[in-house]
Amino acid sequence: MIPDDTLPVEPWQVREPQLNLDVLAQSESLFALSNGHIGIRGNLDEGEPHGFPGTYLNSFYEVRPLPYAEAGFGYPEAGQTIVDVTNGKILRLLVDDEPFDVRYGKLISHERILDLRAGTLTRDAHWQSPVGKQVRVTSTRLVSLSQRSVVAIEYIVEAVEQFVRVTVQSELVANEDQPVTSGDPRVAAILDRPLEAVQHEDTECGALLMHKTRASALMMAAAMDHEIEVEGRYEITNDASDDLARTTVICGLRPGQRLRIVKYLAYGWSSQRSRPALRDQAAAALHSARYSGWKGLVEAQRKILDDYWDGADVEVEGDPICQQAVRFGLFHLLQASARAEGRGIASKGLTGTGYDGHVFWDTDGFVLPVLTYTLPHAAADALRWRASTLDLAKERAAQLDLKGASYPWRTIRGQECSAYWPAGTAAWHINADIAMAFERYRIVTGDETLEKDCGLEVLIETARLWHSLGHHDRHGVWHLDGVTGPDEYTAIVRDNVFTNMMAAHNLRVAADACARHSETAREMGVSSDETASWRAAADAAHIPFDEELGVHPQSEGFTTYAEWDFNEKTSYPLLLHEPYALLYPAQVVKQTDLVLAMHWQSHKFSDEQKARNVDYYERRTVRDSSLSACTQAVMCANVGHVELAHDYTYEAALVDLRDLHNNTKDGLHMASLAGAWTALVAGFGGLRDDEGILSLNPYLPDGISRLRFRLRWQDFRVTVDVIHDEVTYTLRDGPHGELTIRHAGEDIELSTTEPTTITLVKREPLLPAPQQPPGRAPLHRNSYRSVTQPS
Repeated sequence: MIPDDTLPVEPWQVREPQLNLDVLAQSESLFALSNGHIGIRGNLDEGEPHGFPGTYLNSFYEVRPLPYAEAGFGYPEAGQTIVDVTNGKILRLLVDDEPFDVRYGKLISHERILDLRAGTLTRDAHWQSPVGKQVRVTSTRLVSLSQRSVVAIEYIVEAVEQFVRVTVQSELVANEDQPVTSGDPRVAAILDRPLEAVQHEDTECGALLMHKTRASALMMAAAMDHEIEVEGRYEITNDASDDLARTTVICGLRPGQRLRIVKYLAYGWSSQRSRPALRDQAAAALHSARYSGWKGLVEAQRKILDDYWDGADVEVEGDPICQQAVRFGLFHLLQASARAEGRGIASKGLTGTGYDGHVFWDTDGFVLPVLTYTLPHAAADALRWRASTLDLAKERAAQLDLKGASYPWRTIRGQECSAYWPAGTAAWHINADIAMAFERYRIVTGDETLEKDCGLEVLIETARLWHSLGHHDRHGVWHLDGVTGPDEYTAIVRDNVFTNMMAAHNLRVAADACARHSETAREMGVSSDETASWRAAADAAHIPFDEELGVHPQSEGFTTYAEWDFNEKTSYPLLLHEPYALLYPAQVVKQTDLVLAMHWQSHKFSDEQKARNVDYYERRTVRDSSLSACTQAVMCANVGHVELAHDYTYEAALVDLRDLHNNTKDGLHMASLAGAWTALVAGFGGLRDDEGILSLNPYLPDGISRLRFRLRWQDFRVTVDVIHDEVTYTLRDGPHGELTIRHAGEDIELSTTEPTTITLVKREPLLPAPQQPPGRAPLHRNSYRSVTQPS
């Protein structure tokens, strides 16, 4: 874990007041910058020491074979791994002849600040060389949200006390050595020198390198240019080779004098454009960056973030830790998606190579709900990417002798990359998760064009998959066999409740969409008989229920499985210590499954069913996935266990800020970052939309005195302001003066003319707070109070 005193709790920034090399790799992930197209890890400017060097381009990957002990028909044959591309962050500094390295000499002070409002990472270091020469180095970097292909770094060196000769070597470096990784399956494969040189050239104040991947045949360009300011004479030289380009600046500085370098970087890649076209694209991006200048890029960054926070901010009074964490999460969601534009949002964003840079259902199920309410254009872009890979999903279904489209469990380009069938292909629910994301976007934004342009076909083909995958028994009941739900510790089962409910939802929304676009649907070959069969299957979907226990089995027969031995088998995560042969037939849950169904399909369960199900599954869920805590927070709040929900909120929010799963070094957990918002807004705010209306039911734990959040709903902007005994809804603006929402099950009218305030009723739980498996209770929020508080 990251020690509590490493990152002080402050509302609008993440600050590291001193350098801690023991958590360097984790801080590189936390301080990563991105715009959804380019991602750079928060490595030190001079490149060393480092945990994992990292510069990424969204969906720029290499193909590698997938190993199998035994081959099987329908197994995916190739995997895809994100490539660490040409690193342009490096600015090596020599003071006289001594390289500036934090491991040598004396580091007098060192501070880094990730500014969540400015969108910049700033570093301030005061260093004394081994021979006693002192310099102060200040750098600020950004990945532009306004100019998709641009990274910029302002680097300032100031002499302290004595005259120094300063040499700065600004570099582009390809095929960097990668540290050896562990045997953890959540970590990426290592690619050995994945980039093949295509072209290199140097210019007056910079250089360009072009490379391509060997197997995936993708080509990329990285270019750099510099502005230099210093009093007096300086010299500049440039050189370039296949994998290294360098611009060297040399000058002398008297005490108090400064050398200022602004480094502009431009990146681009393509699978189709020619080498000259790609080279010109990078050159044009550099010219655009220089035209805007450092000041212009910084101002544009701030303007975009001001607008984002105006519509997305969550204010948490009384709980500064959650306040910082939810803003940190929202900031990284923006970074992962703002300029993705036709590419997917990976489970780690562009902050590391964990999970090989793959997109999972995390995006559709956890990230897109947040973006739909806060940054809808980014949600639409991600959904268009899913639609763009539909032909590949249809090919996969045909390979499996199924109708419709089978979306991949994990992928970069759109092909299935999971080599483990039970937790990959069999997790068919991803198709319904994607369909749900399309439907939520339509309902929440009121935008019908996305469905018309590309969503309708996705809904049709995913519905066809379910219809061919499921079957009616002799009693007319519809079943899904051989599936894996969200809980990957219980695989290849019959009638997983989550999957059946989500499949039924997929079938219904597809039929409804065909009715809205009847002519287009007919052109796609959809008949009234086909949509009627979808509705019949949805209506007949089997939802198991254990009458004796009064709970829903996670899947057919689950409540009769053997209980897990929590006295002996408690080395977590279990997947690294126990065979699946023992996990699959036992009542042990990796992550919320049935409980997630109660969140996403809330109206399908009674209050009593929710309470009993939460009580039952809390005792069996070990949270070996970072996806789990936010859903447990939501549903514990729903059934009245608000203090337990508050603890789960901390876990979801601090997964990366405290490295709770010991893998933040491999990249941030985008779904859990989204989960901080979900725990607060859907948990304590009671947000639901599964019945097609904006529904809220707020209730706060003792540790939060006020919760204020902003939502976008069908061109309206709504502010929800909750204190312990009342909630105030403010309709900020919209296409007309009134909006109907649902509060605590009752429809109310909001007006732009004045806020609406409602008294809250005390919520009593139906059952006592449940116990968790030994060693798996969430860390109580008071345990985090030792963290340094703001003055």
